[in-house]
Amino acid sequence: MSEASERYPVQPGAEAWSSAGTPGSTHEKVGLALVHGFTGSPVSMRPLAELLAARGFRVEVPRLPGHGTHPRDMQHTRYADWRAEVVRTVDRLTKSAERVVLVGLSMGGTLVLDAASSGEHAVAGVVCINPQILDREGALVKLSSIIELLVPLAPASFAGLRKDDIAKPGVSEQAYDWVPTASGNSFLKELPRVRSQLAKLTCPLLVAHSRQDHSVPPANSEELLRLVPHARELVLERSFHVATLDYDLELLAARISEFCDAAPRTL
Repeated sequence: MSEASERYPVQPGAEAWSSAGTPGSTHEKVGLALVHGFTGSPVSMRPLAELLAARGFRVEVPRLPGHGTHPRDMQHTRYADWRAEVVRTVDRLTKSAERVVLVGLSMGGTLVLDAASSGEHAVAGVVCINPQILDREGALVKLSSIIELLVPLAPASFAGLRKDDIAKPGVSEQAYDWVPTASGNSFLKELPRVRSQLAKLTCPLLVAHSRQDHSVPPANSEELLRLVPHARELVLERSFHVATLDYDLELLAARISEFCDAAPRTL
């Protein structure tokens, strides 16, 4: 789905965002792609993007197709559409940056792992924040193919997602309250492939995960660290799932900056 085919307007603050970097900065030639999660939007990545842009980085925050408008727009999108948007973002960055680092939250973490391990681009590094890589469990998942035919849209809680899983009070990521079931199933079906592909991931990897996560169990990050032995770990002690809007925001920005400084050139 293209932006032109979306029927609903983009919600305020959910627009894609970018920064060209600070001329003369040591970070000017480092390109960062910050990818939001399932049913979310750039709202969840904007504060982190602005902190990194203030450090001089080139930053791109794409809005995944069907996100940030209305669940009915998302109904017509699938994992392949979201992955394609990530690839387009990486293509743009590789034309101007000496090093490209991918940063993803939740499903965004899965997407950047997929893109980086595919071999399509020479990526300098990957940062995953509370990524989903394990298969979801439960009776509803086993019946998902039937459910998507009977219930095109389901409450987010039905899919095991907690609204605004953020420790900091009064903060919202403005994610959808309703989940397009077929879209969600398209994501779940890709998880085994992404896991098997991780053996090809050779670039540096930083796995940041919250001790308390009510949407994506920390076991996902633990498994990722096991599957990619060279990965580094960052434990987020004060944040819940949407750590990019939580108490560890500044810590994430600092650690990502340090991680990028050590990343090799990709051109």
